[in-house]
Amino acid sequence: MGLKEQLKNDYKEAMKNADKVRKDTVNMVRAAIKQQEIDTREELNDDADIVRIIKKQVKMRTDALADFAKGGRDDIVESYTKEIEILKTYLPEEMTNEAIVEKVKETAEKLGISEGMKNMGVLMKNVMAEIKDAADGSTVNKIVKAYLNGDFDEKEDKE
Repeated sequence: MGLKEQLKNDYKEAMKNADKVRKDTVNMVRAAIKQQEIDTREELNDDADIVRIIKKQVKMRTDALADFAKGGRDDIVESYTKEIEILKTYLPEEMTNEAIVEKVKETAEKLGISEGMKNMGVLMKNVMAEIKDAADGSTVNKIVKAYLNGDFDEKEDKE
């Protein structure tokens, strides 16, 4: 069963169980998928496309959490936190930082890149192409920067 079908079934299940938060969250994702299909004029059946939409929804909520917390809107913070938890159940397991570090080193060796920020774009592009949706881009970016600045060797010596 694909992710799109799973969302449909989970929506029905949430309605039967009167789970308003899950129902609303799943419905919101289904609406975002439908909007993407309308915008691109093609049906999304590939789970990778749907994962990208879900990740975008998670990122939007995560980014807004700090603002709502600062504004004292604890009700919205709590609601968004629950929605994020629900959305993350549909996402594949994220790579650990150690696995990302290994992938960055491996890709850099393959490309012959050692240090220097001038190689940032090339290394970042190649690493992201290999790991696709298995890791957050901002995390990968920090690790690539650390690698290009030569921070990896020092950390490994200390451990």
